[in-house]
Amino acid sequence: MSDEGILIDFSSESGATPPGGGQTGGGARGVGASQVFLGTDTTGPPANLLDDFGFEPAAPSAMPGPTGSYQDFEPDDEEMQKAAEKGSQRTNRDRTKQDLEEASKEAEGGATGTIPRPTDLPLPPAPPAPVARPVPVEDFSDVAKHSIVELAGDDSYGRKVIIFSCCRLPPSKELDHQRLLGYLRQTLDQYVENDYVLVYFHYGLNSQNKPNFKWLIQAYREFDRKYKKNLKALYIVHPTNFIKILWKIFKPIISVKFGRKIMYVNLLSELKEHLYFDQLEVPQPVLEHDKRLLERNKPKATSTFYRGSPDATDDQPRPTQQFGVTLEFLKIHNHGEPLPKVLQETTAYLRQHGLDVEGIFRRSANAKMVKEVQKMYNEGRTVNWTELGDPHLAAAVLKSFLREMPEPLVTFQLYDEVMRIHGELDGNDRLMATKELISGKLPELNYVVLKYLVDFLEEVMLYSEDNKMTAQNLSIVFGPNLLWSTNQAASLTSLGPINMFTLRLLENHQDLFIRDWGTSP
Repeated sequence: MSDEGILIDFSSESGATPPGGGQTGGGARGVGASQVFLGTDTTGPPANLLDDFGFEPAAPSAMPGPTGSYQDFEPDDEEMQKAAEKGSQRTNRDRTKQDLEEASKEAEGGATGTIPRPTDLPLPPAPPAPVARPVPVEDFSDVAKHSIVELAGDDSYGRKVIIFSCCRLPPSKELDHQRLLGYLRQTLDQYVENDYVLVYFHYGLNSQNKPNFKWLIQAYREFDRKYKKNLKALYIVHPTNFIKILWKIFKPIISVKFGRKIMYVNLLSELKEHLYFDQLEVPQPVLEHDKRLLERNKPKATSTFYRGSPDATDDQPRPTQQFGVTLEFLKIHNHGEPLPKVLQETTAYLRQHGLDVEGIFRRSANAKMVKEVQKMYNEGRTVNWTELGDPHLAAAVLKSFLREMPEPLVTFQLYDEVMRIHGELDGNDRLMATKELISGKLPELNYVVLKYLVDFLEEVMLYSEDNKMTAQNLSIVFGPNLLWSTNQAASLTSLGPINMFTLRLLENHQDLFIRDWGTSP
């Protein structure tokens, strides 16, 4: 070994070879294909060696020493030199002939004087992925107890209806309006991915309970495009001069598109055209106020919203009636066929043209077309779905058919039983109780129709990657259309158990529907 450096020969068993032989004058080196040179160079370390490991060649001043050379193998450090030579000999001795041949081939295949890249070395294990922790849901029970915001099922176009009742607002000193805003946002977050409508009962707002003007501006700004995009209508019931003044103030900052969604409703009877009035949980003070308005305006007032289907007579529905009549009526007037005509025709069309449509059953259809198709069915006319060519229209008509039934498909009688199963049981007990309810207590005709519907929804779920309608999404859409109560409107507290019940039907339908057709419970 010398101050000039060391030559490592991979093709020899002798390990390191001192420089001298094979070197040219002037410091130039003749390095073989299986050799690597480490040593003094006035221009720095060998560039090809450092390049292979991704380092920049260092300036001579960066490597301190008497001659600017590497100091790892100085001639006077005898112990270090002996240890290095001994280790090199031991390593070469242990290597097999095959290893040496492979190393030589790799060296010959690359540039002269380079060391092969260690690309075949195992990579270090990846760090464990961070565990996503569930975001805690804020408790707004102090606001929810006032029932200011309530869910009222679907409207006649299949859109979720959310009610805001001003008469239920407590005095401002008893309610934190910022928490009210948070509760309203939390409620809307559950439904804004689908089309929905808001019903605002203005009566009851007074100087004691109304939020300040700054709060109103904050609320409008916080409910950004996420909330406004799928809001299809905002019904302001019993508007006053205060509302009209607010409209003039907010008009400069309200978009024209959003302004078109606002509808003034002077009397409750006007809601009948758009909503199922019976399912609205209208506060008693609002009902009384509307009654006083009716008495003042008798020539203009109507009571049509207290009647049944607009296509039915006061005595009996026409034989061709399809909407708003019982399953028994449909069976009698359909030559004994237990499956309703609307159900069969809409599902048949959707099987062909709607299973892969994104948002099927979530998106609403043209309201006028829904009414027109309902009228065609009720009059006994043929509905050609292929010509209509709108899967969302077929889906909306199917949902409206279920919702306009005089009694829900799961029946009024079993409503309390569904609530009990959700509240008192869990796990397998809940599933077994649901099985007993469906196959043991549901009337035969209801069972046949419900099974047919759930079987069809299973087909929809098979295309969930395309249509985005998973079992959970379908349960949210169909739950309120399968079950509701006689003595109360749909509420946020009752909707949870209903949707969970529907989810069990969809996820376990093979185990729950075990009764043969033609057998009674």
